[in-house]
Amino acid sequence: MDQPATLVVDIGGNKIKLALAGREERRKAPSAPDLTPERAMEAIRELAADWHYDRVTLGCPGPVRDGRLVGEPVNLGPGWVGFDFAAAFERPVKLVNDALLQAIGSWEGGKMLFLGLGTGLGSAMVAPGVALALELAHLPYKRKWTYEDCLGRRGLQRMGRKRWERMVWDVVARFRDAFLVDEVVLGGGNAKRLRQLPEGCRLGSNALAVRGGLRVWTEPFRFL
Repeated sequence: MDQPATLVVDIGGNKIKLALAGREERRKAPSAPDLTPERAMEAIRELAADWHYDRVTLGCPGPVRDGRLVGEPVNLGPGWVGFDFAAAFERPVKLVNDALLQAIGSWEGGKMLFLGLGTGLGSAMVAPGVALALELAHLPYKRKWTYEDCLGRRGLQRMGRKRWERMVWDVVARFRDAFLVDEVVLGGGNAKRLRQLPEGCRLGSNALAVRGGLRVWTEPFRFL
């Protein structure tokens, strides 16, 4: 019996990215700070109009609990909490925090911390059988700044690459020691700007969100 076709949608602050699990093709549409779920669904339907899929994994940049958004995404428009994605897609949907989606796709064993260096700062942890979305971005870090203020896109623009990279190293060391992880994976669009990776780190890839989108259906992760 063939495995159901899985559409993986990764909604970020800059782009909406689509893929069918098991295929190489990727499709994209622009995102924006005022993006609503209705506008996102219009773009997704247009991009996937000629694709057959039986189920959907949706990565969204907001706090997710028990498969539901429990807070509005900071870097998108309003209306996400309570939106019925299963009805909109007319298919089963698994809603996952976008950082956790990449983390699950990046995981290779042990206890792993994922940090997404993108528009904001995504964070998640994966261990055997367990997947946990974290909300570290808005915790206080330096003076009036949060971790996201320093490691996200605004921090990179404000401080410049060299100072931003030093802060990445500092934060990675803090979190690695605090969470006692075996390794840290750095993903997100700005991770490639690092000239050198901190100790105990490896570089992730946005493409691994597709593998994560399939794994949430096929592997027995307990989502905490």
